[in-house]
Amino acid sequence: MATSDALLLERWREGDEAAFADIFVQHYEPLVHLLSRLLGSVDEAEDIAQETFWRLYRRPLSPGHEHNLRGWLIRVGTRLGYNAIRERTRRAKRQEVWESQAKAADDPEAEALAEEARREVQQALARMPFRQAQILFLRHQGYTYAELAEIVGVKASSVGTLLARAERAFAKHYKGDATGRAGSHRER
Repeated sequence: MATSDALLLERWREGDEAAFADIFVQHYEPLVHLLSRLLGSVDEAEDIAQETFWRLYRRPLSPGHEHNLRGWLIRVGTRLGYNAIRERTRRAKRQEVWESQAKAADDPEAEALAEEARREVQQALARMPFRQAQILFLRHQGYTYAELAEIVGVKASSVGTLLARAERAFAKHYKGDATGRAGSHRER
């Protein structure tokens, strides 16, 4: 019969390294199995599971929370898994952009249009308040909400609201409301 998680965590906190090894043995395979279904890759699931256990090792659950070790491992592991999926998606989008830019370099007209679009984006960002331009730019560079919160100096829960405001401001400036171009369409 397997030793309870609470007992193993208590023994580990008391310095018994073998107790952590027992925790690992009991929970590693089920976590990898779950993560492999999420990620579609056993290798990536193993990496994420190892990172999850590394986080547990660096910061063990406090006394009184041992009863939910399995839940903690699943919560942390799936959060790391979703982060990996988001990063994979961001990498794929960046790759698409790089490939389209490479194709545009072969087409002078497409290159000129891309340069004009870059210039319009830069002008729109320049007309925005710095903090809004900064958070919008960094988000589109792949920074996470947590990273943005740290950079901008706000709570992570505020980042979504700040991004929404920044996106509205960008749309206003990019569409040309500041120069009157878009406004003339509404007057018709």
